[in-house]
Amino acid sequence: MSEKIMLTGIKPTGYPHLGNYIGAIKPALQMSKNNEGKALYFIADYHALNAVHDPEKFSSYTKEVAATWLSLGLGEDVIFYRQTEVPEILELAW
Repeated sequence: MSEKIMLTGIKPTGYPHLGNYIGAIKPALQMSKNNEGKALYFIADYHALNAVHDPEKFSSYTKEVAATWLSLGLGEDVIFYRQTEVPEILELAW
């Protein structure tokens, strides 16, 4: 049987909300805690560039999303990153 891979991200276009928790964070954390496969979580900041035009808000929202993941129990055994930290994403996708 092949290993499951969980990949999900949240756009930092505002402060994290209940929909982020129910739709992405809670299921992802449950999967990683149950050791159901490899977990990759990211902050989709490239995807948010066209929605947030104020650099201070953009930075604040990004930090809030990261803090939310960490405060809700993101483990040390997962991969967690910001899209902007991986330049190959733009090279391959856009």
